[in-house]
Amino acid sequence: MKYFEVGTIVNTHGIKGEVKVAVVTDFAKQRFQPGKIVYLQNNQTSPEKVTLKTVRTFKQFYLLSFNEYSDLTAVEHLKQVKILIDENQQAPLAQGDYYYHQIIGLQVIDQQQQSLGKIKEILSPGANDVWIVERSGKADLLLPAIHDVIKKIDIEQHKVEVELLDGLGD
Repeated sequence: MKYFEVGTIVNTHGIKGEVKVAVVTDFAKQRFQPGKIVYLQNNQTSPEKVTLKTVRTFKQFYLLSFNEYSDLTAVEHLKQVKILIDENQQAPLAQGDYYYHQIIGLQVIDQQQQSLGKIKEILSPGANDVWIVERSGKADLLLPAIHDVIKKIDIEQHKVEVELLDGLGD
């Protein structure tokens, strides 16, 4: 089975077994609901299936508790554990929308077909996502994921064509 990351547990919260989660999904409200199944995985283990017990927001984080863990002591070891969903839990997307895992790793080319690098990460700071492009011998390029910049996404060819607006490539 294939899994996709939707968050990382960054800390515990309180004594009732809640964990603080940094979310990395566009569908947080749909993903994190009481009764939903998610998977917990650190680097050494296979994913552990758990059921969400409680869900609430706190600043920019989600606070979650699981049916399988009842108190602070039980969740203490979960710090830095990834929260995953399986491939069957992916929400259908509208035409022209993509999951992060489809975008990360794509080759970025400009309109003259010159390679600029590879997308290594996606940030969601606010109004639009920012794609971080790893460039050889240069600082990372930060591309706003807006129509003026992202001209064509070709998942099959593993490429993204972009138009660098003034000041973006510096």
